[in-house]
Amino acid sequence: MFYIYILKSISSDIYYVGYTSNYQKRLDEHNTTDLNTFTSKHRPWKLEAVFECGIIEKNAINIERFIKKQKSRKLIEQLCDENFIPVGVLKQLVRVPDIRD
Repeated sequence: MFYIYILKSISSDIYYVGYTSNYQKRLDEHNTTDLNTFTSKHRPWKLEAVFECGIIEKNAINIERFIKKQKSRKLIEQLCDENFIPVGVLKQLVRVPDIRD
């Protein structure tokens, strides 16, 4: 199963969208990697939302790209709102419940 995940930087008040097959492992990697990456500069990260997007990796990649191409904080904040119902390209997303601390 592949997932779209949304992280929020506690220190910088910015969001990061990614896809993975293990969202908890990716959160840990974003918060601990020794590499000089975008996410390493904005630690710590908090998991804001996770969505199942099926077993086909290419679908997850396409959804991630769609969200990033929108360059819309408003869209990302809507996706983080548990009452938001995705439509259009995002309609296939299924919210993973109870992921927050």
